[in-house]
Amino acid sequence: MRESCFLIHRLQKGQVLQIPVSVTMAQVQYDCSRGNHPNVSNSTASPVGHEQIQLLLNVCKEAKKSAYCPYSHFPVGAALLTCDGKIFSGCNVENACYPLGICAERTAIQKAVSEGYVNFRAMAIASNTEDDFIVPCGACRQVMREFSRDWDIYMTKPDGTYIVKTLQELLPLSFGPEDLKKF
Repeated sequence: MRESCFLIHRLQKGQVLQIPVSVTMAQVQYDCSRGNHPNVSNSTASPVGHEQIQLLLNVCKEAKKSAYCPYSHFPVGAALLTCDGKIFSGCNVENACYPLGICAERTAIQKAVSEGYVNFRAMAIASNTEDDFIVPCGACRQVMREFSRDWDIYMTKPDGTYIVKTLQELLPLSFGPEDLKKF
């Protein structure tokens, strides 16, 4: 990547955080053209650098503040990292007609796809749940699976601790686009 590239995430209207991509991407070897995690056999190895993980964790916490959840009172934020270093945030948005609400993870994915990004490396998720790590629901796991099965999902607690799993670990024996080619 060029030295002049920047990772940009809008924090609030008019406020932009810029981090040189070369700082956080230098040690990452990742085949974005295939959309596959380079360490499929070792799901504990992460292709995401420490600085990017911390940024994802901070962005998902910030996104949680924008959640619209007047019914469940369960705010969730997500931060999605694309292969070229862009981050898209998302929050849950509820609706009085409950099935029409959308989770934070799908909001972030839809924002990225609407901007032309479909290759993802990682996602971080935050909520106010203190006893357990926040995990994506089944619908979100299936939407994530549309794009790859081997990217990293960072599931957090408010105290800053997190666990990381690949989507393959969260959704084993999954159904994806390649399965439709069998017919």
